[in-house]
Amino acid sequence: MTASISDLRKEYTRQGLDLADVLPDPIAQFRRWFDAALQAGVSEPNAMHLCTVGANGRPDGRIVLLKDVSNAGFVFYTNYESRKSRDLLANPFACLTFFYPDLEQQIRIEGRVEKVSDAESDAYFASRPRGSQIGAWVSPQSQPIDARETLTERQRLYEAQFADQPVPRPPHWGGFCVVPDLIEFWQGRPSRLHDRVRYRRADTDSTNWQLDRLAP
Repeated sequence: MTASISDLRKEYTRQGLDLADVLPDPIAQFRRWFDAALQAGVSEPNAMHLCTVGANGRPDGRIVLLKDVSNAGFVFYTNYESRKSRDLLANPFACLTFFYPDLEQQIRIEGRVEKVSDAESDAYFASRPRGSQIGAWVSPQSQPIDARETLTERQRLYEAQFADQPVPRPPHWGGFCVVPDLIEFWQGRPSRLHDRVRYRRADTDSTNWQLDRLAP
């Protein structure tokens, strides 16, 4: 018999997390956990849940891929005419969540969102596989289409258009950077008494971070 959803549970026992265990810089701490996830063979460790809120006040979430992280923030790329982009242009704040179940870890990031420069978007687009470059032209992302054949026909047209030449970046495609003002590291612990360490910026332009331990 299939188990009841309410009976599904896992006891987290791998390790703990304390204020003394983390680095003073949350970006460096993120890289430490991200590198550990890579070494552990976590599938797609750069997959992150992006939550946006549109002009109508309704939240929306989806999985996107982190493509760069630096002191400036966390960068991903998308179609600027998609629903996520329309949300971000109307309300330029977002939350990112990484979840590594095998490591019993979660990372939450909140902050304002800015478009990256055209030069950055051009450089990343040029590094993509050609099929993905064509795909950026093919898909009217988030818009209704008649059938799968609509995409395959558009794909044939753009492959012919850009035959024997580099594929340029579409003007409607580029990057966003989430500039964090809050980053939280969560480590699963027994009896649901999880460890949570939160970094908060002292102010918008500050490079100083306040460090707190949160109750689970």
